[in-house]
Amino acid sequence: MPIKNIVFMGTPEFAVPCLDILNQHYNVTAVYTQPDRPKGRGQKLAMSPVKEYALKHNLPVYQPEKIKTPECVAKLRELKPDLIIVVAFGQILSKEILDIPPLGCVNVHGSVAINKLVSLLCIWTLV
Repeated sequence: MPIKNIVFMGTPEFAVPCLDILNQHYNVTAVYTQPDRPKGRGQKLAMSPVKEYALKHNLPVYQPEKIKTPECVAKLRELKPDLIIVVAFGQILSKEILDIPPLGCVNVHGSVAINKLVSLLCIWTLV
């Protein structure tokens, strides 16, 4: 089965290289990341690095407080992803979500995200 639509879920800086590689070679239909949070002395709302990348590249961004809600699950079904790639998203996906993409979900764990290894792993996984 060819990969037509990918949903990416991630939040921190080390997730960005993986999203970048995917965005260059595949159709990333949506990006899920943690909601903006207060940061620094002024406690101003700050976007996650993944959200910053997604907005810069005109990718749709979703920031649910809880990914397991019926509304979030329905939206994921509507997006019809062939594959979901998860890199330090910060929420646990339910079996219901894991069963949505026909090619499954790939979790790239932070312990292997040294330098650009995460990007290479994403490419290797999808080839």
